[in-house]
Amino acid sequence: MRSALLCRRCGRLSFSLFYALILPVLVSIAIACAKETPATHYRPRTRELTVTTVPLLTKELQTIYPYLTQDFERGGVLEGKEVYTFVPNSLTVVQGDTVHFTLINPEDDAHSFVLPGLSVTLRPQSKVLADYIARNAGVFEYVCDIPGHLPFMYGQLVVLAAD
Repeated sequence: MRSALLCRRCGRLSFSLFYALILPVLVSIAIACAKETPATHYRPRTRELTVTTVPLLTKELQTIYPYLTQDFERGGVLEGKEVYTFVPNSLTVVQGDTVHFTLINPEDDAHSFVLPGLSVTLRPQSKVLADYIARNAGVFEYVCDIPGHLPFMYGQLVVLAAD
């Protein structure tokens, strides 16, 4: 049997043996590994997300940053505006998830949180709870629709496809 496995000229393993015995086993293993495994289906979760309104540039900051005085004066780039933001300004969930928002406004100014399918008023120094179901995958913008707070006060909710 030993001579049947080895090449008669060089004494090494015969290529014909490789092709006859070993190659089919390797191909079978490769095919078994390549078969599509059943996809696991995502189960929607409930997510607790907190979003806070945060001042970036407000009239009150002129005493700390004197250079802002010119910007807030008539004709200045910030005339009639104050710059706020949402923190965080990017949130990610999965399609089908239920989001329990905790929306916090520690400021003296009113704000809002407007997302397609959800609109919440944020009174000064308030905390508001709101629920949202992420029904569709995509990127959805949320904003504060108080005049003068746009275009600065916005964020995005990224809804990943469930499957």
